[in-house]
Amino acid sequence: MENLRSRLRLGSKVEDVQLRKRSETYGYLTWEWKAGIRGFIYPLFFAFLYKILHLLNYDTVYLLIWLPRIVQALLAAFADVKFFLLIRTLETEDVARWTFFCQLCSWFSWFCCTRTLTNTTETTLTCLALFYFPLPGTKTYSSKKYLSLVALAVVVRPTALIVWFPLLMYHFWQEENKLRLITHSCIPIGMLAVLISALIDCLFYEKWTLVQFNFIKFNILHGVADFYGSHPWHWYFTQGFAVVIGPHLPFFLHGCGLAFRKYKMVLATVLWTVVVYSLLPHKEFRFIYPVLPFCMIFCGISLAHLKAWRRVAAALLLVSNLVLALYTGLIHQRGTLDVMSHLQTLCGVSRDSNRPQSDVLFLMPCHSTPFYSHVHCPLKMRFLECPPDLGEDGYFEEAAQFYNNPLLWLRTSFPYKSSQPTHLVLFDVLEKEISTFLQGNNFTRTTEIFHTHVPEGRVGGSIFIYERH
Repeated sequence: MENLRSRLRLGSKVEDVQLRKRSETYGYLTWEWKAGIRGFIYPLFFAFLYKILHLLNYDTVYLLIWLPRIVQALLAAFADVKFFLLIRTLETEDVARWTFFCQLCSWFSWFCCTRTLTNTTETTLTCLALFYFPLPGTKTYSSKKYLSLVALAVVVRPTALIVWFPLLMYHFWQEENKLRLITHSCIPIGMLAVLISALIDCLFYEKWTLVQFNFIKFNILHGVADFYGSHPWHWYFTQGFAVVIGPHLPFFLHGCGLAFRKYKMVLATVLWTVVVYSLLPHKEFRFIYPVLPFCMIFCGISLAHLKAWRRVAAALLLVSNLVLALYTGLIHQRGTLDVMSHLQTLCGVSRDSNRPQSDVLFLMPCHSTPFYSHVHCPLKMRFLECPPDLGEDGYFEEAAQFYNNPLLWLRTSFPYKSSQPTHLVLFDVLEKEISTFLQGNNFTRTTEIFHTHVPEGRVGGSIFIYERH
């Protein structure tokens, strides 16, 4: 990311220098970029948007936060429309409308579609590619268009190949002129995508880097992803899939019974994806997000066949999804976003007064909060790092050391008051453990922010900001 910033020359020269120093602490990016498992194509898209804002002198914190979300939402909306048009060519108008309804009221889609996750873009590109895929009865087939979108999805997130592998095999099996498909479409498009991706990544990494290979090597072959948690093999079947599909689950099961024969390839793709991800120890809900649109086909067919109870079922589906979407999107775990708004007010404090420059330390599990995109100033910030063991000499996990003995870590890391940060950000569950340090060094709680109704482990129900006086 540092190369990206310097090459695009974002911000003023003074701010660039200060932000570079801080980027060394941006732990959850640092090790991934150092290992070469993240490509530059996806962040380059947002860097381009940020550059436009900078040139127009509109690069405010508000726009830096909201513009990527709005763009992501527009892309998702475009993919939803394409998905509706696809179903309209495969089914009756009634089924297409109900499928579109199911797609639009999915709580998990609302929760994810505006987030700048590679899984979100993978899902959007999968929807668009499906529009041109040769499903039985489709009238919008174009091998070059769908293969180009699949290639882009794989470049953005290599695991997109898991979803598309059975579909690609199906296309190959059904294609009459297999040699022409491979030589005129698959090989040229695949090679062009890899070449463009490699050239962009080599430009910014300043060395030859094949991100897709590194992604597979570190996350699958070396099991680095397991460092961030693992679940039993059955987790997607017993919990993950049911949570993602949510209140749609009974309609999905009903629709599978009705349209199993017609859409057996679509259902096989869903099952294949869930099974393959089940074999990987590290599991997250968002990993199976790309198969959610496939499931909505069966949900739409189910609703279309519920003649007597259709309106009641649709109302229950909408209300239940709306409650989940509003709660998870606006209330649950919102504190880690709200705290950044409070910290952003520190940006002008040292400039407008004789007070020393603010120095913020996040005593929270790593990956808890956003970072500089939500403050947009050279505010000194640092959090506990937790990079996985990549086989380097002198490896240690800072976050683990801290939580083993928080009080000892603080006293060892900050033996003198002059070295202490001016602000500490922590979950309420940690306050009692480090109260001696806080009181002994004149830290006063200045802000309490609601985070969640369901605290768990190191993540508390509230976030505290302490300031040293």
